[in-house]
Amino acid sequence: MGDYQRDLVLQLPFLILPIGFWLLPPLPASYLRKLWLTFIVVTLGAALLSTGNYLAHFEQINELYLHSKVMPTEPDHIRFSLIITLAIAAGAGLLVHGSLKGTARVGLITALVALALYQHMLAVRSGLITFYFLGGVVCLWLIIQRKKYRQAAAVAVGLILLPVISYICFPTFRNKSTNTKEDVGRVENTASANNYSLVGRVYSYKVALKVIQDNLWVGVGKADIADEMATRYQQEFPTIQAASYIQPHNQYLYSTVAFGVVGLLLFIIGFYYAGLCIWPRYAPLLLAQYLIVTLSFLVEYTLETQIGLAFALFFLLLALEGSKPIATQESEWRPA
Repeated sequence: MGDYQRDLVLQLPFLILPIGFWLLPPLPASYLRKLWLTFIVVTLGAALLSTGNYLAHFEQINELYLHSKVMPTEPDHIRFSLIITLAIAAGAGLLVHGSLKGTARVGLITALVALALYQHMLAVRSGLITFYFLGGVVCLWLIIQRKKYRQAAAVAVGLILLPVISYICFPTFRNKSTNTKEDVGRVENTASANNYSLVGRVYSYKVALKVIQDNLWVGVGKADIADEMATRYQQEFPTIQAASYIQPHNQYLYSTVAFGVVGLLLFIIGFYYAGLCIWPRYAPLLLAQYLIVTLSFLVEYTLETQIGLAFALFFLLLALEGSKPIATQESEWRPA
């Protein structure tokens, strides 16, 4: 019952936030633009504070990256890296649609360059994957939709040069690359799950699939996931210590373990319905957030933490706000 009550509180934003946004009248484009700009500025401020802390503890933090750890951030480093990717996507959208002019435009470009460099200095795999995936989507969009081949080539060159420059300039990026290679090389050694985060995730997937095989249609229930996973860990991988047992680091697997195939289908329909129902209206920020969150689902149970759920849901709803029908036609782009 305690687990149920905690989970009920955790999931309440799925009810309260959509109702709150639904009750709002359609916000003017200028309000939406200011909200997204505020988000970018706050994200940049947090990145600068994190950078200052990194420079103050340079050697210690560089060493952390060799042990599957990263520099301290607020919120946690995984969600913060996703926030940075979304801030870059939002800023790029505002630039493409000419939402800012003069000095403000130059300032936004500078902020986006700084955030892109910080993303590589932070060197969190989730953030880098979402950053490069969205970059690839932009290239395809420029080629297929806009027929702007030079711009697509410029973006592609930037995506190639950034990791090269980062590897040369940022010890954190180099150390994270070394740590990742070491992690990948130890996947076959089951006992490595006790010390290596990437290996631990791989075995959490294997254990989750075993649990799903025995509880295919309706799952085991959220409150029993930890016990069921622990039982399977002991049976299948006895060399992994109890302290290293982790729940499946994949939102889709997590939902299937908890609620079975039936629950997974209901989750997918419910979560992606908002994006599907406005198709094919133009909503690049909504698409960007859906892509970011979906990629995070593949390596994290994003919606099972307050900050993960808040990040995913709030910015989906903010992007949907720009797609609300309005009484009068606006000359400027409604960020959507």
